Amino acid sequence: MAAGAVGPCGFLAVLLLGGLAAGVAGTTGFIKSPLSQKRLTQDSVELYCEAIGNPIPEIQWWFEGNEPNETYAQLWDGARQDRVKINATYNLHSTSTIYIANLTSDDSGMYECRASNDPDRNHLSKSPKVKWIRSQANVFVIERPEVKGYMNDASVNRILTCNMTEPSSAIEGHEWMLGDKIIKKDTESSTFTSYTIEGKVEEHSGIYECVYKTNLETNPVIKGEVFVKVPPQVMAYKKSEHGNEGDTGVLTCKNPSFPPVTSWNWYKKGQEPIVNGSGRYIIKSSGNKTELRILKLNIEEDTGDYHCNATNSQGSGGATVNLRVRSRLAALWPFLGIVAEVLVLVTIIFIYEKRRKPDEVLDDDDGGSAPLKSNATNHKDKNVRQRNAN
Repeated sequence: MAAGAVGPCGFLAVLLLGGLAAGVAGTTGFIKSPLSQKRLTQDSVELYCEAIGNPIPEIQWWFEGNEPNETYAQLWDGARQDRVKINATYNLHSTSTIYIANLTSDDSGMYECRASNDPDRNHLSKSPKVKWIRSQANVFVIERPEVKGYMNDASVNRILTCNMTEPSSAIEGHEWMLGDKIIKKDTESSTFTSYTIEGKVEEHSGIYECVYKTNLETNPVIKGEVFVKVPPQVMAYKKSEHGNEGDTGVLTCKNPSFPPVTSWNWYKKGQEPIVNGSGRYIIKSSGNKTELRILKLNIEEDTGDYHCNATNSQGSGGATVNLRVRSRLAALWPFLGIVAEVLVLVTIIFIYEKRRKPDEVLDDDDGGSAPLKSNATNHKDKNVRQRNAN
């Protein structure tokens, strides 16, 4: 077929869209229709529909469940205990999206996108001249298989395991994840999978996910979780902090381990716990980070070691920060040192110039006497020549 030629189907599509754009009253057509999907309970689903017509058509969403006597019912934004969200825009044409969160088995059924631009489409007593056009999609909500996760209690090389009961589809592999990072993957079809933590468990705490891979075109991903919990592994942002007298000192501690810290406390060595807001102390703690601010630092009172302590469900841990307070004049010492060096250098240059000046004057006198001696010699030679002439 020559370039730019349009086949029979393409010609009909162009004709339909051209007629709609030209403003054929009462004509409505779908540009995009919703697609059937398969989901697990507790997941979410989103269906999309797009229609064109003149005037711009209205879009509605209807649902029919799988029960024998159940009939179609219209869905509204906020339905099913606010789990249904419907967004629609009416610009050059109509678009509408329905989103259903936290799916249950009762959400399985036929979802229907209806479009119409007939003026009497919503009239209670009149029948519309043009019936609603419809596009349907099935949503299958499958009961989520149970995935049980465990961790052994060995002191070295903890082993994390996941086991799926009653899989809903064929397993095509596994992945182990820590955060957004994939730490292990395979292509085995077993319902059992494991991961070994090598080294100290305190350095590898967190929420581990075991992911069961299935046919992504028809089945969603199934996940399980294993929690690796340790007492707080507290670290000081800096082991030693410096501040100038009169300024504000800031000491910081953090906890990179799991679970998060439930409470933070600060102590000065040999003293009672510091109370937030008391005296010159301000404590700001959020999750796995804490900060102690000391206002108007004093050399005698504030210099020393400070201890931050964290507590979570597994125990407690802490770290020590040493605070050194410098005098306000401490910042001037480098400048004063430079000034002293310049003064010493200038003094040395002055003394050197003073001592070498007489020698230079003496050299100038000696240089001036030489011509006098030369002139005397010339006169003497002249007198001798005059006597010989006589």
